Amino acid sequence: MSKIQSAQSESQPRYEVADVLNILGSKLENLALNSWQLRTLFALKKCRTSALGGHIDACDECGNISISYNSCRNRHCPKCQGKNREKWMENRETELLPVPYLHLVFTLPEVLNKTALHAPKMLYDILFESAWETLQTFGENRGLKMGMIAVLHTWGQNLSLHPHLHCIVPGGGVDENGVWKNIRSDGKFLFPVKALSKVFRAKFCEKLKGQLSLKCNKNQIENDENQFEDHQNTAETYEKLRQKLWEKPWVVFAKKPFGSPKSVVEYLGRYTHKIAISNQRIRKIDAETVTFSYKDYRQKGIKKQMVLSHEEFIRRFAMHILPKRFVKIRHYGFLSSTWKRIKLKNLQQNLGIQPMEKLPSKAFQPKCSCCRVGNLVTIATFDLRGPPSWFLEMSRNFKTPKI
Repeated sequence: MSKIQSAQSESQPRYEVADVLNILGSKLENLALNSWQLRTLFALKKCRTSALGGHIDACDECGNISISYNSCRNRHCPKCQGKNREKWMENRETELLPVPYLHLVFTLPEVLNKTALHAPKMLYDILFESAWETLQTFGENRGLKMGMIAVLHTWGQNLSLHPHLHCIVPGGGVDENGVWKNIRSDGKFLFPVKALSKVFRAKFCEKLKGQLSLKCNKNQIENDENQFEDHQNTAETYEKLRQKLWEKPWVVFAKKPFGSPKSVVEYLGRYTHKIAISNQRIRKIDAETVTFSYKDYRQKGIKKQMVLSHEEFIRRFAMHILPKRFVKIRHYGFLSSTWKRIKLKNLQQNLGIQPMEKLPSKAFQPKCSCCRVGNLVTIATFDLRGPPSWFLEMSRNFKTPKI
């Protein structure tokens, strides 16, 4: 006789961001969040609950029957990134080249945080454009077309606002004849970091000046779902920011080359679908506060714990909800979608590797949590009204599972 149990994973964290949202309830609307942020938080709150319906699965090996609730599939949800990450990594593996890969980090100074809060799309678009144009400029000086994959992160370990780009860059480029050339063969950094930093700052400030001047001339900032509704005091003018932006040097952080091209994909997989905080980092939730762990990089990455009120925790989390339809992973140069259609395969062949064809996406089939051998096959679905009557009748004959 088959057993009936919940499909809850044994490794599921004890506490979740959704728990804090449930405690706050209607108080969420008092946190001065915009409509898109609220909509996102409500999706996270409903994720894998009866509000989104669910499905009943049977194991094709042991016959175990389990019930699961549907996920929200929101890119900011701590519980919905696994499948997206795996699919993205599979696609990147087909694009690898047998060349050195390097990691660069472009970071914005803290003085721009206020602008990031009120005009995130504008500021983050400028960050992407400035980082790529900086790299492109150095490549063109060598007569080479560069490539880059950039991933936006907006947070620090303590959930503070800390916008920065993680960029993976092949250690060379393509000349005008489509021939690959390494820039460095000694295993060190691609370009001088100090020079990169100065060019990056100049390009960013020039673009910011143009955008802020345009908005100041209009005497307003667009008011849509992507930005805060109280926009009267939004972006400061460039003249107010100019001195602060130039008084301190900007630093482009560079790491040594990766050990192998495949390690690049594994590394990227950890960064591409990260969110501001994972449920695993939440240590405690009580009636008033949330306790979570973080690494203090100012003290060599020492692990610490921070305690915040429910309201402050969600306020900080909401700062990292990206604007609607904003693209947080972008490909440039010979890694762009246009170039990759044909030319990338030719480049791979010229470098002595056989291009890998993208395999059709496989339907996700979770393993049975009972026998851990068989696959779960969906035998019924249901909406927010709950499981079908035949399932409820069957479940009465079994003891309630321990969770």
